[in-house]
Amino acid sequence: MNSVAAAVPSAEGLQPFLHDACVTLYAPSFAISHADGQIGGGAEGFYHGDSRALARLTVEADGIAIAPVRGALDGADRAAFRGVLRGLGEETPDPAVTLHRRRRVTPGRLEETLEVSNAGRQNVSVRLIVTAATDLAAMERVKSGHAQSPVPATATADGLDWSKEGFAVRLTSTPGPTAVDPASGRLEYDIELAPGAVWTAVLHCDAAHEDGDQFPAPAADSVPWRTPVLRSADRRFDHWLSQSAADLDRLRLTDSEAPADQFLAAGAPWFLTLFGRDSLWAARMLLPLGTELAAGTLRTLARRQGVKSDQDTEEQPGKILHEVRRGTQDFREDFSLPPSYYGTVDATPLWITLLHDSWRWGLAPEQVEQLLPHAESALAWMRDHGDADGDGFLKYIDHTGRGLANQGWKDSGDSIRHRDGRLATSPIALCEVQAYAYEAARGGAALLRAFGRPGADEWEEWAERLSGRFRSHFWVEDERGAYPAVALDRDKRPVDSVTSGFGHLLGTGLLNHEESALLAARLSAPDLDSGHGLRTLSSDSVGYNPYGYHIGSIWPHDTAIAVHGLTRAGFPDAAAGLAAGLLTASAGFDARLPELFAGHGSATDSVPSPYPASCRPQAWAAASSVAVLQSALGLSADVPGGTLTVAPTFAEAYRPLKVEGLDVAGGRLDITVAADGTAHIEAPAGLEVKRESVTPR
Repeated sequence: MNSVAAAVPSAEGLQPFLHDACVTLYAPSFAISHADGQIGGGAEGFYHGDSRALARLTVEADGIAIAPVRGALDGADRAAFRGVLRGLGEETPDPAVTLHRRRRVTPGRLEETLEVSNAGRQNVSVRLIVTAATDLAAMERVKSGHAQSPVPATATADGLDWSKEGFAVRLTSTPGPTAVDPASGRLEYDIELAPGAVWTAVLHCDAAHEDGDQFPAPAADSVPWRTPVLRSADRRFDHWLSQSAADLDRLRLTDSEAPADQFLAAGAPWFLTLFGRDSLWAARMLLPLGTELAAGTLRTLARRQGVKSDQDTEEQPGKILHEVRRGTQDFREDFSLPPSYYGTVDATPLWITLLHDSWRWGLAPEQVEQLLPHAESALAWMRDHGDADGDGFLKYIDHTGRGLANQGWKDSGDSIRHRDGRLATSPIALCEVQAYAYEAARGGAALLRAFGRPGADEWEEWAERLSGRFRSHFWVEDERGAYPAVALDRDKRPVDSVTSGFGHLLGTGLLNHEESALLAARLSAPDLDSGHGLRTLSSDSVGYNPYGYHIGSIWPHDTAIAVHGLTRAGFPDAAAGLAAGLLTASAGFDARLPELFAGHGSATDSVPSPYPASCRPQAWAAASSVAVLQSALGLSADVPGGTLTVAPTFAEAYRPLKVEGLDVAGGRLDITVAADGTAHIEAPAGLEVKRESVTPR
């Protein structure tokens, strides 16, 4: 009988998977490894500033198998891995010689401490081999799955060096290795261990761009928010908030043009840079922890606000950008993004709303006033450029032919589709973007009036016209009743799929109570509510794919926005169900919720399945924990009006609950909700605390 080996398809040109990786992070640097600590293959490596500094860092024992025993994160920037050197020094079935590998990432540096311990009764000898290699590849080449040629190493007295196109990497060892071979990238150590002895070596990999960091790391002690501590009846909630706080801390970056201003990078590994939409949503979700991050985010984006019309970058006067990179991202011939890319329809209204909400949470009036000219420019963009054909709706189209075909938050090419599966044709007006625009116009009007600037009446009238147009053009009907289409297409026809976008409309003021009630019921139905969060596309739709990036998967931030919107609109029971799903999912991901995960749901999977190429951690996924906490507490602020509202809505599942270290108007806010629902609030002086039950708008 002939035996023919089956050909294994090549993964060349496919985005690498990350679902079983260990990610240690301290922006703008991070490391990705196997669960056992070994680095090598796919997207694994040590990265700094959108470039891969190391593509391989493995530890082996010559002639001896190392069996992994345990690997785990310690916060966000540290991890530890243990393994057993099988058979070495063993006299019983018990392991005798072990390897403890401890990892720490700091900006521009990877530190690996290798510790070999002999707990046996024999003297042992072993040659430990560290192998390092790199391609110094740009992030988009790694993401596209195209193999890059290795860069040759140069030997030094205590390690190896690599460099290419202004990016330099140095790997050093203390103590120095017994032998260094630059051709193979090997550092070798001859180790002799007496019983009870321990041998230790520390590896440092330092990486730097010769022109410096585009967005440097802030000082470790300059966290621009209070870090809350939660103790609740549901320990999953406590753990989720704690891990999220650690991850958010390490996602902080600064504006090189104004180092005091901080913002959150979107996520690791693919998006560890400034993203308009992501940074704005994350800062907005974190407002109950303080306004300093929001202020830094607003100013960083304002410095880069569009001032001219440029078809190549999609820049327009008043527009807030989509993302910033070190260089052009060449994914393929028909998909290439410039270093500063403005291809987003929603970042501009979201910027205005963040300014308004920050003012309400206590951002200093002088800081608000300094940003009002940018708000006026952003409002003008909505009218003059966002609504290019004058039909009254914000819409987008890729004018470059090589940019993002879809420019809302669901920006994959197949995300906006009709219920029968047909893709929508652009220009496209998204339902949630109209809600953002309505909220921005109302918030902008409030700011203009409060600070004595003209135009408030104009923008209130603009918002009301938008509301009327939305009601007459977006609403469609199926056998379950009326609902808003996900979008209008090029021919102004409703794109009638049922999506999670409903959640973004709630609480914005765009809808009346009856309309909100219809959407609350839709969001609670099993085709959208998976039991682990909201599916981005109804499971009843043609084209639904639980692994589809925006056509059936679950995004934590998307669900958290719906939770907050349902609470604001007066539907706490529906909000509670979605929040419970996120908590279940958080436990399935060890409290570090990813960018997205598969949409199969709790009916089939007790633990959610990963989306294999998802970022983890992701800023707005981590910030969702604070948004859910805010919603559970029914927490809102009106510092200009002198009030703070606390209306525990669906906190029953978590009480007794105590959260310490929230922030309003720069002062500390602590809230305790007893088992019987009684709330005790310690708020800054000068604020009237209102305790309310939630009523529909």
